[in-house]
Amino acid sequence: MKWEPILAMAVLFGLGLWIVVSPARHGDLPALREGARTVDVRIGNARGVLEAVGSGEQATYRILWRDGEVGEAFDARSLDHDFGRGAADRILDDADNPLFRILSITSWSGIVWVLVGFLGQALFFARMAVQWIVSEREKRSVVPRIFWVFSLAGALMLFAYFAWRRDIIGILGQTTGIVIYARNLRLITKEARRQSAKTTA
Repeated sequence: MKWEPILAMAVLFGLGLWIVVSPARHGDLPALREGARTVDVRIGNARGVLEAVGSGEQATYRILWRDGEVGEAFDARSLDHDFGRGAADRILDDADNPLFRILSITSWSGIVWVLVGFLGQALFFARMAVQWIVSEREKRSVVPRIFWVFSLAGALMLFAYFAWRRDIIGILGQTTGIVIYARNLRLITKEARRQSAKTTA
């Protein structure tokens, strides 16, 4: 076995691990107040939630950081002053969006990344469907070249999606696959060249 694929897997996994771990601090959120609504916030590398209790002018807000720190409570006027008029309504209305909750996203731009993830998963399904159809036609187990093409394209898309999600398990799952799929395509191409050279000789 060649050492280059193993090295490529290690480098790819290291990249994924750096994407997930380095820019953000992780931790559990402090306890929420009763009846609180929340929306995720990120300021620089710090992540947390904006907690809202009550409604309208009577609402109070706090920022709860994932490292356990809790900001002082402030009112809607302070939120509007810092983030623009009507900030509370804009922020919390998006948080109540059922599509955002289902897809676990916080803005409309997140839909693009979710579509990348769905397309990657669709390619993974297509690769198995094509392999099954070809095998059924041949009446034996066959792995056509398109299986590896779909596998590589799907794995790259899912790697990007999981990196955006900062999901180390998903990144780990795609790391080895990307290298293996690319290696199989290279071996198939080399074999085709050898066969071509034999027939022309």
